[in-house]
Amino acid sequence: MPCSGTPTFRSGAQADREYNARIDDERISQVAILRPQEIGKYVEEGLFDVGITGLDWIQETDSDVEILADFPYAKTGAGGTLRIVLAVLKESGISSPRDLPPDTRVATEYPNIARRYFEKIGVPARVIVSAGATEAKVPNIVDAVVEITETGSTLRAHGLEIIDDVMVTSTKLVANRDSWADPEKRKLIEEIKMLLLAALQARGKVLLKMNVAQAKHLDILDILPSIDSPTLNSLANGDFAIETVVEKQVLAELIPRLKENGATGILEIPLGKVVP
Repeated sequence: MPCSGTPTFRSGAQADREYNARIDDERISQVAILRPQEIGKYVEEGLFDVGITGLDWIQETDSDVEILADFPYAKTGAGGTLRIVLAVLKESGISSPRDLPPDTRVATEYPNIARRYFEKIGVPARVIVSAGATEAKVPNIVDAVVEITETGSTLRAHGLEIIDDVMVTSTKLVANRDSWADPEKRKLIEEIKMLLLAALQARGKVLLKMNVAQAKHLDILDILPSIDSPTLNSLANGDFAIETVVEKQVLAELIPRLKENGATGILEIPLGKVVP
């Protein structure tokens, strides 16, 4: 921990060669890129003030941390939540976890979560730790898997069928509890949280700017989507300049409609952050 008390930072992404990153923010003295499995405990023990990791690994490692925010991020770019599921071979004929025979062998990267799950539902199972490619171990090595999935496509590709949800997980911003209790550090952590959420809020959005004649501006406002009300400014010639934040995915249809309704000088500007 730096003597200055400025927050250090953990990220849950794993790079091939780089394990340290640089951020042009004097409040952050160090950024380490590590496996998400490790981050909860490092933050709990005060080695780092702030970290980003999954709720699944917080629970798997029993990390005692302050959860500050949920980050709506996923590989598909939608939603941001993932499921840890119980899956069996589709040809097994098993449709419920309670149909599993005693001492069923279950492979998983989440042994603690899996054991608690089977204890809760009262099904005796042999939980076997898997270091990866868990779905490929059925049926030659194990009978079932407890695995994380976003769409279920990888499991289906290996002939597996989901028979129950174990838990729902998502990416979390977490803080060391002592750091969060410190007023000076808490203020800085809150600012970092705001900037991170603002960057996520900007994903998939652009700033759209255009000019429009005074007689046409109401037509443009009628078809223009926006996060809040669009900004309308008067120009020297009596026309209007309009700007608003819109989802990038609507631009292919929206821009031709704006042009047809009298908009000119249309600009599409990428966004780094959107602060509500």
